[in-house]
Amino acid sequence: MADVFDGRMLPVVVIGAGQAGLSAAYYLAARGLTPWTDFVVLDANEGPGGAWRHRWDSLTFGGAHGIHPLPAAPIDSPDPTEPANRIVPRYYGEYEHRFALPVLRPVRATGVTRDDAGFVVHTSRGPLAAASLVSATGTWDSPYIPHYPGIERFAGRQLHTHDYRSAEDFRGERVLVVGGGTSALQFIQELHAHGAETVWTTRRTPQWTARPFTPDWGLDVEKSVSARTRQGLPPLSVSAATGIPINELYSPDTASGLLVSRGPLVRFGARSVVLDGPGPDGTDYPTQGAADPIAGPAAPLPGRMPAPGGGSLWETPIDTVLWATGFRAHIAHLRGLGIRERSGGILMGADGVTVEKMPGLYLAGYGASASTLGATRAGRRAAMAALRRVAEPAEDAAA
Repeated sequence: MADVFDGRMLPVVVIGAGQAGLSAAYYLAARGLTPWTDFVVLDANEGPGGAWRHRWDSLTFGGAHGIHPLPAAPIDSPDPTEPANRIVPRYYGEYEHRFALPVLRPVRATGVTRDDAGFVVHTSRGPLAAASLVSATGTWDSPYIPHYPGIERFAGRQLHTHDYRSAEDFRGERVLVVGGGTSALQFIQELHAHGAETVWTTRRTPQWTARPFTPDWGLDVEKSVSARTRQGLPPLSVSAATGIPINELYSPDTASGLLVSRGPLVRFGARSVVLDGPGPDGTDYPTQGAADPIAGPAAPLPGRMPAPGGGSLWETPIDTVLWATGFRAHIAHLRGLGIRERSGGILMGADGVTVEKMPGLYLAGYGASASTLGATRAGRRAAMAALRRVAEPAEDAAA
């Protein structure tokens, strides 16, 4: 193994060893780059698995809806009841070994700067020079919690999906679950099964859809997200792009009133929240969109009107808030490059991985490629683009 911190410049450095990073590494090696000499992969984790190694134990491989296989390595019918945080790290680890991928860990990228020669990746082990850079850091390390009035004075417990470990931690509590995606629904079901009382709040009408999640649907989602990133706009949340399916996993609990949104969160009290129009008696709650025909009566909400003449507002006591509000692209290490647009997004090229304002920088796992299917494809595209850039000096010299 060569010492990559010896001051020389590597043709390519990949940051992140999740689905996109391993896919990029595979194609870099398969197309002729020498591991450790021409490229390395930096991983901030102690072992393989990327974000999957941090998922909660009750999230099974089947519950996670599986993952898309890495290049040239189909997944051999894993047990759908086994925790995903065991299956995926095992699969990734075997993949790294099988293809002798040059993964350095634990090495955290703390920043990236640019000079005339290329990029300097500042890491927890020292600087690393690269002619091209593939940033494949995904979203897991950037959980998103929106701000609401009074959130600072809420005295109960708050945690994000990122920090969730076990439903047993919430037994006997009233838990406010915030978020409009499938992870919120799964948390509600699991918490309810373990003796917690749940209240679901969404910023807007739940985006239920009866459309089957087919390959054509997946391509439509990718196109809609890519259309935004090609304009430099921030990517949409997963639920905004895909909707949530009306299917056998959720329909019975929607009919029972368990999976019924009680409307928008307005503000926090010290041990309570104020919701807008939650239907305290369990019947007059807001529209559930496409799920209205099957939505049944919900549980009554204890509490009171926060003030006389409060209209549709209702204050209800809450012990814990679980933020199932998603993640943002984890690109803090790229902040010094100034690649964000005024909108907050990054202007991406037609290939979905090239950063228009920064030649030689490729983002895999950003925008439409945040899913495992998209990440595998983006890893390949990023590797191909980096390989073309590596070849440019040789072509120039030959000319």
